[in-house]
Amino acid sequence: MRVIRSTTQMQRLSRQLVGKGKTIGLVPTMGYLHEGHLSLIHRARKLADVVAVTIFVNPAQFSPTEDLRRYPHDERGDLRKIRKAGGDIVFIPTSRDMYPAEFETWVEVERLSKTLEGKVRPTHFRGVTTVVTKLYNICRPDLVVFGMKDYQQAMVLRRMTVDLGYNIRFVIAPTVREADGLAMSSRNAYFDAGGRAEAICLYRALSTARAMVRAGIKRPSRLEREIRAVIRATAPTSRIDYVAFTDFATLQPVATVDRSTICSLAVRVRNVRLIDNMKMA
Repeated sequence: MRVIRSTTQMQRLSRQLVGKGKTIGLVPTMGYLHEGHLSLIHRARKLADVVAVTIFVNPAQFSPTEDLRRYPHDERGDLRKIRKAGGDIVFIPTSRDMYPAEFETWVEVERLSKTLEGKVRPTHFRGVTTVVTKLYNICRPDLVVFGMKDYQQAMVLRRMTVDLGYNIRFVIAPTVREADGLAMSSRNAYFDAGGRAEAICLYRALSTARAMVRAGIKRPSRLEREIRAVIRATAPTSRIDYVAFTDFATLQPVATVDRSTICSLAVRVRNVRLIDNMKMA
């Protein structure tokens, strides 16, 4: 496994691999890897000749009030996990390399990035789409793998990939959960035992809503009331950023929940912001 820290070196290597006819699978991450990340690497391993994993805590997708400075990291552990999962290349660029002095070029997806996370974090997706565009240009992947947990992000990036004409296969892999249903996330490391017990509120609320839909309750307002009640009961001090029932493809709000509806949540549990989602059918 090769560890590359230079953008120029990564560009040179990707050109060599393309010249040899090798297919490249890309798994972008911000590090502090868990089984969810590793499942993405396993998926890429099945689909490509060479698997490149990136580790970059992207400052452009954090607002000044967010957790950029304390975001968890464990490079040595990450490299060990990537090697075991079958990664071939790990690209770890610096912020200076990715955003040189006087940087002022941004990539934006207009409609999909304005709802849900985009309403709460208005500059977030601009940072995500810009950095992933740069990773595409540097690593030259044939396919890229993202996780379903960050579903809106995946939809925004898929739209960007199509709109900018990248000939890249876009794979969205299932969310990986803990035994009690909590979606795996690097930010779960922030919790003490009490916070960890409350963090399950998102999964409980989503599961409750899906059971109600399957029982015939289809009005978003009725489902949202129950979701909020479950979250309050499980995590009394939590703060809900949003509860949204949207079309799976368009992310537009729905009047009636059906097979194409996804419910998305963002909840702050003991000052840790968690997101999750679930198809309602």
